[in-house]
Amino acid sequence: MRVTLERSTLLSSLSHVHRVVERRNTIPILSNVLLVAENDELHLKATDLDLEVFEKTSARVEQPGSTTVPAHMLYEIVRKLQDGSEVMLSIDEGGSILNLTSGRSQFTLQILPASDFPDITAGEFSHTFSMPAKSIKGLIEHTQFAISTEETRYYLNGIYMHTVEADEEDGGNLVIRAVATDGHRLARAQIEAPSGSEGMPGIIIPRKAVGEILKLVEDPDANVAVELSDSKIRLTVGEVILTSKLIDGTFPDYNRVIPSGNDRELVMDRQSFSRAVDRVSTISSDRGRAVKLQLEEGQLTLSVSNPESGTAEEELPVGYQSEPMEIGFNSKYLLDITNQLSGEEAIFMLADSGSPTLIRDSTDNGAIYVLMPMRV
Repeated sequence: MRVTLERSTLLSSLSHVHRVVERRNTIPILSNVLLVAENDELHLKATDLDLEVFEKTSARVEQPGSTTVPAHMLYEIVRKLQDGSEVMLSIDEGGSILNLTSGRSQFTLQILPASDFPDITAGEFSHTFSMPAKSIKGLIEHTQFAISTEETRYYLNGIYMHTVEADEEDGGNLVIRAVATDGHRLARAQIEAPSGSEGMPGIIIPRKAVGEILKLVEDPDANVAVELSDSKIRLTVGEVILTSKLIDGTFPDYNRVIPSGNDRELVMDRQSFSRAVDRVSTISSDRGRAVKLQLEEGQLTLSVSNPESGTAEEELPVGYQSEPMEIGFNSKYLLDITNQLSGEEAIFMLADSGSPTLIRDSTDNGAIYVLMPMRV
């Protein structure tokens, strides 16, 4: 194999694929990136057996061939090469070393045979459709923060996506809905279902794949081709193809925890509320993080009490016309949710101090959040 390409081109491709590779691997081949040079293209592929990223880029191929080299090592070398330089990759005559040459820099890297590199992409996909990158990005950004990190409930370690008829107040059309929860909070977002997604299976996209997808859809104007089955999902963005296994589990019936009878409406300026929560929570303990909301007609009082540090209190004018009440929340969870809202106002629908609260964005009816209260 002998191939030459621009350093910036190689770095861009490596930046997409090398992130999949775990830094510690008991299987040596999984630490490597697969390089295939053919037809004036260099193909790159990396996998951790659950997630695979493939990208192809233009190159001058003098001698076709394939091999695998340590992914993070190759990325770091190319990253540190001079801007505007060219990189030549070639395998020595013995077939055991990859030579990397760029200007006056020369490196030799140990390689493993391409034939040993695993392939997780085999299998049929039952549904195929396309959608704008900004739509997928929106679904993920509105829900990712609520993914559970508790490994025992593995079926919550991802975002659940499925098609469903929207509520009448949301138009009643078929939508793709994304849901994530960790038991303390729940996030739900939805977009109009694209053609071809009808009848798609409900899938749970793992947390690591969610993070990689979010990095692939940074260009809001890009188009994303989506293929999926009961066990895998594949997304194609430009020359990058990401394939991931799905979580094999049953996501709980999230509709059961979304309150429908909360009749106490609290409307307030989102940024003012977020900043106030951030200020008073400064003295809260790392373990507790509790902030108390004391509601009276037209006024909200936020307070935090920490026996080791002191107390904090701040008042805000709000839209509230119901009976006075007190309720406590985890301040970090409050901030996580308010950071997802895009409208000027945040709308809280409350029941009582012991029941979950429903939070809506004043400009996005499709996104809702549920937050469990804390004792304060």
